[in-house]
Amino acid sequence: MIVISHRGYWMDPAEKNTETAFKRSFDRNFGTETDIRDQGEDLVISHDMPSATSPTLGGFFDLYQSNNLLLALNIKSDGLQKKLKQYIVQNDITNYFVFDMSVPDTVGYLAEGMNVFCRQSEWEPVSALYDSCKGVWLDAFKDTWYDENLIAGHLKQHKKVAIVSAELHGRDHHEHWAKLKRMSCIYSDDLILCTDFPEQAEAYFTVSYKTAKL
Repeated sequence: MIVISHRGYWMDPAEKNTETAFKRSFDRNFGTETDIRDQGEDLVISHDMPSATSPTLGGFFDLYQSNNLLLALNIKSDGLQKKLKQYIVQNDITNYFVFDMSVPDTVGYLAEGMNVFCRQSEWEPVSALYDSCKGVWLDAFKDTWYDENLIAGHLKQHKKVAIVSAELHGRDHHEHWAKLKRMSCIYSDDLILCTDFPEQAEAYFTVSYKTAKL
């Protein structure tokens, strides 16, 4: 399993999606998930509507440099494919995936040859674009509805699986992590856990490696 931080490795909620949180994540050798929107004619980091203080995507990649940690890029606006691909090529980013786009927008990312994960949750049981995607963003809004057979099935299809940790939806993560740890497939290097508690997860799952290659 590869552990990545959610909106950077933050200690206070105000640090989410900030330079401080990203630097802490990269300095401690964790990849990260973050949110991308457009502002004017450029791309910025922001989960909600961007503001004048939203970090730029260029600044984010400057922090990342070339350490090859996994980046999960949550796309919050339509039509960003070409601009984002330009940034990715210019910064020689290879270990990344994009996710959370609308279906029509996803087609554009696939057409650009980018690394795409489709979504699966209790509300989205099947993706029409599954066969074209490199992996699955496995979400659970109310409870852990999936089981080991579902995850193992994705792995058998040579898909990577990014699991959303329970605390990202305001639930206690301990029960979720215990359920995951009982799964025989949990130590596959094709599994990713996105969490607000990366160091705790690393210790709990005895993770000995932190990079996933896409």
